[in-house]
Amino acid sequence: MRLYGGIDLHSNNSFVAMTDETDRVVFEKRLPNDLDTILLSLERFREAIVGIVVESTYNWYWLVDGLMEAGFTMHLANTAAIDQYSGLKHHG
Repeated sequence: MRLYGGIDLHSNNSFVAMTDETDRVVFEKRLPNDLDTILLSLERFREAIVGIVVESTYNWYWLVDGLMEAGFTMHLANTAAIDQYSGLKHHG
């Protein structure tokens, strides 16, 4: 199974989600902005994760750098360049 991750990074917490090739959500959780906590939540999926996307907001450096140092493939998303879903907002 191949998994794709996304992290919605806020000022004091992050919403972490993992989906499989069929877009089925296999994990979603709001976590404090603590690198060790986020790494622990991702560890059980490590071998299956293809990449993780993080929004390139003002505070992304610590998270992306820490996950890259831990061996994860990271991607930055420029939200200004991404088409928005009209009327769709989901939080777990």
